[in-house]
Amino acid sequence: MLFGTADVNALAANAPVMERLDTEPLVLAGAWVLQVTYEMPASAREVLLPPALHPTDPPLVSWTFLRCASGPLGAFAIAQLRVECRSGLRPRGFLIASVIDSVEAGRTLASRWGYDSRPGDVRLARQYDAVTGTVRVDGGTIVDVALRDPDPLGPHDIQYTASMHLAHTPRGLRLVQVDPTFSVQRAERGRPHLAAFDAAAWGDARIVPVHPVSASIAVTDVTLPKLRYLCRPDVWAFDGTEVL
Repeated sequence: MLFGTADVNALAANAPVMERLDTEPLVLAGAWVLQVTYEMPASAREVLLPPALHPTDPPLVSWTFLRCASGPLGAFAIAQLRVECRSGLRPRGFLIASVIDSVEAGRTLASRWGYDSRPGDVRLARQYDAVTGTVRVDGGTIVDVALRDPDPLGPHDIQYTASMHLAHTPRGLRLVQVDPTFSVQRAERGRPHLAAFDAAAWGDARIVPVHPVSASIAVTDVTLPKLRYLCRPDVWAFDGTEVL
């Protein structure tokens, strides 16, 4: 069985601080969610993940954009970069980094759910033949992705994997499992397209997207969850999972 080989201390350098773990669920109604997934070279399989997580074969990277026009966190848009993986037997996505356009929403997401985010210009836009997601930080574009030629998809035909967020918690450095629920009203799939990507600006230049895999867009109510599980990042999930 393959395990991640990334240096946990190096990963922890930018991990957010969560002073409490007893957060209550929060509903983001009518959100847009764009997800684009690409395959990476085999050389990226283990090196991007901590030892607690198992790489997928082939290795996959995904960008997930979430835009809310209103709600308990106000209007905001966030873009996440995740490496797909498994925690034990379960499919997961390891959060590499995220960018958000609202400082206040970013603080809440970091303190309650361990999102490692920094401020930037995050845009999710719909045209008749495409949905585009772009992120600009310090004047430069660090990702520009799109779903092209959208086709209708059944609301129950779209699924998202839970995320593992590395954070400093009251129990120490942990992977925090964040498993939102999605009540999808409308969904579409299409051809993924990557126009620009600055891997170093996201925190790891070894992330190299090479083959498009999938792209989807959904209008959905997103419920950010009450936290249920933590995992030590340095040992595999069967030994290091903790129930809250």
